[in-house]
Amino acid sequence: MSKVTVSAQHIADLKPLSIVKDELVRQRFIDLYGALWSEDRAEAVYEREAIHFNRLISENQSLRNCTSTSIFVAFIDLAVCGLSVEPGTRALAYLQPRGYKTGAKDERGKDIYEQRCTLTISGYGELIQRTRAGQIRHADNPVIVYEGDGFSFTDKGGVKSVEYTLNLNHDTRKPIACFMRITRADGSIDYAIMLEEDWRRLAGYSGKANKKWDENARTYVETPNALYTSGEGNRIDSGFLMAKCIKHAFKTYPKLRIGRGTTYESDEAPVRDDDFYGIDPNDNPDPQAAEESFAPAPDTSAGVTVDPAENQTVDDVF
Repeated sequence: MSKVTVSAQHIADLKPLSIVKDELVRQRFIDLYGALWSEDRAEAVYEREAIHFNRLISENQSLRNCTSTSIFVAFIDLAVCGLSVEPGTRALAYLQPRGYKTGAKDERGKDIYEQRCTLTISGYGELIQRTRAGQIRHADNPVIVYEGDGFSFTDKGGVKSVEYTLNLNHDTRKPIACFMRITRADGSIDYAIMLEEDWRRLAGYSGKANKKWDENARTYVETPNALYTSGEGNRIDSGFLMAKCIKHAFKTYPKLRIGRGTTYESDEAPVRDDDFYGIDPNDNPDPQAAEESFAPAPDTSAGVTVDPAENQTVDDVF
C-alpha cells in the first residue's frame, strides 16, 4: 500500500482542476493502483484517467463547485475500483455532484449544504467488477418485454426460469417488464426481473432524491430523472430501463470493495469502506450522509454482455 500521505489542508488549497495534477496526488494514485491491480500499468492508467477526470470537471460547473477534498477522494477511488470515467454509451463510472449537510444553518435556521463530488459506478461497471471478483461468469443483454409479448417467470425451489416469446407486433409504447439472464461462477443460471411497478417506485425515489426548494411556491418540488418518461408514450426510456435492470440485478449478491466517496447508481449515498486516501484523520472531518442529490443519474445506454475472456486485464478499457 502507498506510503505517500497528503495533508487535508494541502488538498483544500488546490483548485478543482489542479487536484489530479498535483504531484502528491499523482503518486498516491499510482502507488495505490499498483498495489491493488498492476504496477506495470499504474502510471499509464493515471495519465489516462487524469485526462478524463479533469475533462468532466471542466465541463460541469456543479462539479467545479464541489469541495476539493471530495474531488480528491473520488479520484483516488478510481484506483480502488480499477474502473474508468471515460465517457461513452457504456460508461463504467461517472462523476456526480451531491448535496451534503455541513452541520451549519443559515439565518432562517435551514440546513446549509455543500457540493461534494461522488464517483458513481454504472451497471456496466458493476458487471465488470463482479466478473473480476468471480461472482458471475457471464451476463446477457437485458431484454425488454412489451405488451403483446409472451412472458412468464417462475421460481421453484430457488431455481428461477423465464419463458419469453417475442411478438413482432408488440406495442413498443408499453413496456411491461425487463429481464436479464446471469450465469453464475458455478455455471448455474440466475435471472433479474423488473416489472413496471418496480420502475414506477424507483421514479418516486428519484423525485425525492432530486427535490429542490421552490421559493415562489415555498415548498420542495420533486423532479424525477427525465428518462423515466422520455420514451414512447411518455414511458420509461428503453436504454435507461435496461441499465436499471443491470444495476438492480445484484441486490442479493456479496458487496464489492469500493471507496468511501463511491456509490453505485442504485445507492442513496456513498458507502464507507477502507481508508485508501493517506489523509491524517485528525485533519479530515467525517462527511455526513447525503440527503439530497442535485443531479439525476445519466443514461448509461442499452445493455451489455460481459464475458470474463473479454475482461481479464485491469487496463482493458477501464
